[in-house]
This record gives sequence, structure tokens and C-alpha cells, in this order.
Amino acid sequence: MLINRVFLHLIFVGLALVGLSQSMQIQLANEYYQQGEVEKAKTIYDELAKDRRYISRINANYLEVLKQIGEQKEIEKYLSQIIKWYPSNIAYQIEEIAYYFERDDQKKYQQEVNSLREQYGANRFQLSMIAQQLANKRMYHQSAEFFLIARKASSIPSSYALEMARVYGLLNEKQKMVDEYLTYARENRQNTAYIKNIFQNLLKDEGDLSYLENALIERMQQEPNERTYPDLMIWVELQRKNFYGAFLQARALDKREQTNGNQSQRVGKIAIDNEGWDDAISIFTYLTKNYQAARNQSYYRKMLIEAKEGKAKSTFPVNKAAIKSLVREYRDLYEELGPNNYTFEALRNLASLHAFYLGEIDTAAIVLRHLISSPRVGKILVAQAKLDLGDIYILRDNPWEATLLYSQVEKAHRDSPLAYEAKLKNARLHYFTGNFSLAKSHLDILKRATTREISNDAIDLTVLITDNTFLDSTDVVMQAFASIELMIFQHQHRQATQALKQMLITNKGHSISDEVYWLLAKLYIQAGEFHEAIAYLEKITTEFGYDILADDASFKIAEITDKNLDEPEAAQELYRKFISTYPGSMYTSEARNRFRKLRGDFGT
Repeated sequence: MLINRVFLHLIFVGLALVGLSQSMQIQLANEYYQQGEVEKAKTIYDELAKDRRYISRINANYLEVLKQIGEQKEIEKYLSQIIKWYPSNIAYQIEEIAYYFERDDQKKYQQEVNSLREQYGANRFQLSMIAQQLANKRMYHQSAEFFLIARKASSIPSSYALEMARVYGLLNEKQKMVDEYLTYARENRQNTAYIKNIFQNLLKDEGDLSYLENALIERMQQEPNERTYPDLMIWVELQRKNFYGAFLQARALDKREQTNGNQSQRVGKIAIDNEGWDDAISIFTYLTKNYQAARNQSYYRKMLIEAKEGKAKSTFPVNKAAIKSLVREYRDLYEELGPNNYTFEALRNLASLHAFYLGEIDTAAIVLRHLISSPRVGKILVAQAKLDLGDIYILRDNPWEATLLYSQVEKAHRDSPLAYEAKLKNARLHYFTGNFSLAKSHLDILKRATTREISNDAIDLTVLITDNTFLDSTDVVMQAFASIELMIFQHQHRQATQALKQMLITNKGHSISDEVYWLLAKLYIQAGEFHEAIAYLEKITTEFGYDILADDASFKIAEITDKNLDEPEAAQELYRKFISTYPGSMYTSEARNRFRKLRGDFGT
């Protein structure tokens, strides 16, 4: 018995040593292959390939070696052998098909494809696996063909829609790709947001969106009661920033599903966020008139006034009569509907108008203190009112009270967007008062841990300080510039304009000149003197065409020509030049959209 045990032990040890030896051989062959010594690699692989146990571990590299230095008969013999050993392994069959496809041997290629069809003709799972394997081999047409066979075998018209859409995308057959994604969305309504994200990444220009629009129109005609398609049509129009077109689709969806204007108000809010004031006014006017009994009526009315406010603030010069009208509307809203979340927010907006547009600082402060002290006002709105009151203290040249309020909000709402906003306001206050090192210490934190908008603002202010103080150890020029920005914040526009012009004379050639031009352009825009603004913007594009503000200035020139001077042909040409000159700019997408709108791509 002892002898038998020893004998068996020796056998196991021997087998283990053989296995270890073979593993080392495989590793050595792989190293030769990776180093490009294919002849040495082939010699080892040839021996290993005689034993079926090692095929899975060497197959990929061995095939590549054979294709580089092997003869056709040798490759075909190897492929035939491994399929004989593993007749049910689809991957090896696909290797053979791919080989004949690469050699353009249509006869043998077709024979093997037909064989697969016959072998798995009714097995949709195996057919879909074949399709995926073909896609992995970049045989996309063949992959789509097998997915279609698998779909037919499943008897479900929507089977493999997502997989087929990806294959059609790789083939750049966008119409088929869009159709398959729509098929998937139709059968998986809960994943519509996922499909929108895919379209966001894949459909980059108007031609791509047109594929989708045409497919949606056709499907809506065939299935008028299916809600997926109108929802996606709304998405298409929002990509174009055609907010009114999106609203028409949303309005129809609201009526059909009796949703009290939910879809329409969503489009209206997006229009406000994107400064589509006229469209937003139209949308919320419709909602206030047609859903008077809806529980969202307070929200609809507040948003209508906000849209009017946005338009009034962006129409230069700002009309004080329009601002006073808005103040009355906010007060009427509060008095008619009484205290609630929306009317409290209306009071906050009203206070801002009093302070920054009518110069009625005391009135604004009274309204904000009322919000801060009211027990019915939520904590978030109280914090926002404190930040606004801090801004008013800056208007009053009382920075200590301002920083106290900002710090209170930051401490009470740590690691939240409100805290970040408070810290940014504190940084800006330190900047206004010339304490650049303290301002940068706040900004450095905000650059790393905050929302994208606040992070961008923090980066912009940091760059402004850094770029214009490194050659001036006393920071005299930067302090003068910061004090002018404080004037602008306090709406002392005339004094700020004079000071900026004097700065250009006193500090000719200083690196801050482009920023001075930029502020002057903004002040002239706000004064409604658009040609003067363009003159300063053109100084940026000609004298500082290499700098960070060049694309901002170029886009702003086109925007003024379009929106303020109402010269569509000239604006269209300016947008076209901008797209060509600044293809990587953050404004390029918007410029392209406005160019197409002026060209008439979106209809009337």
C-alpha cells in the first residue's frame, strides 16, 4: 500500500511539473510574440498547438503569428483542427469565418456562414452570440445580418434593438441606428433618459437631428397615442434651442395626458435657464391663462414675472419703467396669493430690483430682513436672503457687515452649493478691497470642491488676479482695476467708464488692457451704445487675439449684431467666421445653432 501511495504521489508530481513546464512555454512564446520575434514564438506555439488543452491560452496570439508568417494551408489546417476539437465553440468558428473574410475568399466564407445559419438557425441566443462575435471582429454588416436572423427567431420585433443600433452606429448608418434606438425606447419607456443621453453623444449636428426628427414624425403618425415619441421630439427641439417648437409638442402632450401643464412648464423653465425670454413669456402666459385651477398656478405666475424680468434686465439700456412694473407685479402676486414658497421667492426678486435697478436700498433691506425673520420661510431661502443682504451692505460701503453675513451662511450650510456661493462672495469682497492673497486662498478651495458654475467663476477670478499681478509687486494697477469693478457692482457706471479710460492712458501696454476693454464693452452694452461696445471688443480680437478673452469678444460682436443691431445677414457671417476661427470654444455650439437659425434651418 505504501509503495502504491508513493507511486501515485510521484505521478501527480510529474504531471504538475509537466503542467508547470507547459505554462512556462506559453509565457515564453507570448513574450517572443510581444517582442516581435514571431519565428521563435511560432516554434513554441507549433508544439503547444498539438495538445488541445492549450488552445484557449494560445489561440489569439498563435493565429496572429500564423497570419504573419504561416502558409494558407497551415492556417486552414489549424482552424479546422480546433473546430474539430471544439465543435460547439462559436468563437473558433467565427475565427475561421473572419479569416476567409479577410482573404476575400467568398466561396469558403459563404460556406461557413451558411453552415452557421443551418447549425443555429432556430437558436436566437446562439445567433445573437454569433452576431456579437462578428461585431468584435469588426464585421459589422455580417453582425447586423445575424442580429436580424436572431430577431426573426425570437418572434419579437424589438429584440436586440440596442445591439443593432450600436452596430449601425459603427457602420455610420445613422437612419437605421436612430430607428433601432427608437424601437428600444418604445419598448423600454423607463429608459428614455438613457436613450436621450446616447443621442446627446451621437447626434452632433442638424443633419443628425433631422434623421431623428423625420423618424419621430413618421412614428407619431403611425402610433398617435404613444407618448415616447412626443417626449423625444421635445428633446430634439430643446437641442436646437427652439423652445417654442418644444413647447408646441409639450402642450399637445399635456392636453392628451391631462397633466396640468407639467411638460410645458418644464420647457418654460429650460427656456428661462437659457435666456430664451420671449419664448418663456409665451409659455408661462399660456400656463397662467389655461391652468388657473392648477396647484402650480403660483409657480406659473412667478415664473412669468421672472421671464419678464430676465428680458427687462437684458434689454439695454434697462428701462426703469419696466422695472417698476415688475416690482408691482411681484407685490400683487404676494398680496393676492398670500405667503407661500413661491411668493416668498417673489419678494426676494423684488428686493433685488429695488436695490440694484431702482437704487432703493433701504426698501430692499426691509424686504430681505422680513424674509430672514419670518418663521414660515425655509432655511434655504433665508440663507439666500442673507447673501442678498450682504450684497446690499457692499452697495452701502459696509464690507464688514457683508462678510459677516456671508460667513454665517457658509458656516450654517457647510459643503453645500450655498456655502460655496457664500465663500465666492467673500472672495469677491476681498478682491474688491484689494486683499488679493486672501481672495486667492478662498478661490483655491472653490476651484477644487464646488459646483461647475462656481468653480468656473473661481478659476476666472484667480486667473485675472494671477495674470495681472505677477509683474507688479505692489499690485497698484490691479487694486485700481478691482476698485473699478466695485464701482460697477455698485452701479456707478459713469464713474467706472471714466476710470477705465484713464487706466488705459496711465498704464498703456499693461497686461490688464484686454480686461479693461472687456469691461468698457460691457458698460457700453448696458448703456445701449452698441457700436461703441463693438469698437472695444474689436480691440480685444486685434490686439489680444491670442489671449483668453478673444473668443468671448468675437462671439459677443456677433451676438450684438444679431440681437441688438438686428442685422441678420451680417450676424450670420460673423457666426460663420467665429465657428471657423474658434472651433474649440465653449461658444461654438451656440454660434452654430444661431447661424443655422438665421439661415432658416428650423423653419418659421
